[in-house]
Amino acid sequence: MITIGQLAGYIGVSIKTVRVYHDKGLLPEPDRDASGYRRYGANDAVELIKIRTLAEAGVPLARIRDLRAASDEEFRQALGEIDDELGARIRSLQETQGRLHRLAAGRLVPLPGEVVAHLEDLARWGFTPQWVDLQRDLWILVFATHPDRAITLFHDQAEILADPTLRQLFLGYDHAHDLDADDPRLDDLARRIAAANRERYGSDERPGLDTGSEIPALIQGRVNASSPAWERLDSLIRAQLNA
Repeated sequence: MITIGQLAGYIGVSIKTVRVYHDKGLLPEPDRDASGYRRYGANDAVELIKIRTLAEAGVPLARIRDLRAASDEEFRQALGEIDDELGARIRSLQETQGRLHRLAAGRLVPLPGEVVAHLEDLARWGFTPQWVDLQRDLWILVFATHPDRAITLFHDQAEILADPTLRQLFLGYDHAHDLDADDPRLDDLARRIAAANRERYGSDERPGLDTGSEIPALIQGRVNASSPAWERLDSLIRAQLNA
């Protein structure tokens, strides 16, 4: 007969683990000897090996006791169910790992690949990092709140910016950020942007989000809050289009 410490050492577990198995009812506690110590025999060692094997295979402790009393068929079926559960957990962990990798790469919320490529084009075309970051945030908002309309709006803007002449207007908008709100260059830029809008869309309604959506106002509010010049530019453009 051996002590709990010897049993744990031979089987390769800690004394604490043996005691946990006792508390969970997985391994019956043996009687104590005259000195008050528990003494373990060969059967206890064999049972502990079986419990450890199941635990190391990923079987939850709560299910080990049932498995120990199961028939061969029940045992195989239960292990199959546990395998399915572990597979689902692995897939979930892999998804979590993917999200962590995207976070590490600075992509808090993933956008469609073509939007990511477009944002890279903006930087290449000379738009400021501030503008690119703002556009990323605004597309995240649109795709999250209006997934059914977002891609149409994106394609419209991407088509506009693919035109070098129209792109210059957006670059002008971007670079107006640090101008004084009363700078006369804003009036000329607003006039040219309004004229380009009328030429592109005519009397047709511009692509937009759902009627009654508050998101366009939120987006424009975010842009206007970034710069007094941008706020005045927005006001001038609206006045030109409504004239």
